[in-house]
Amino acid sequence: MVQAYILIQTEVGRSRGVSDAVAQLDGVTAADEVTGPYDVIVRIEADSVEGLGRLVIAKVQEVAGITRTLTCTVVHG
Repeated sequence: MVQAYILIQTEVGRSRGVSDAVAQLDGVTAADEVTGPYDVIVRIEADSVEGLGRLVIAKVQEVAGITRTLTCTVVHG
């Protein structure tokens, strides 16, 4: 199992909608609105690094209102 955090910046006023939409995606274990340079932090799981990449590119980045993502893979959890 591969896990990662995705740090998400959203359009102004869109953090709640982005958080709610991302939370519904398969593989997402948590999606929280936060303060600071990022608006939403998401924790995801996949069976492989390739699966993790597909989840981020094909599903998360397609959510309306996201302007930028940064994926941080967990190396020891």
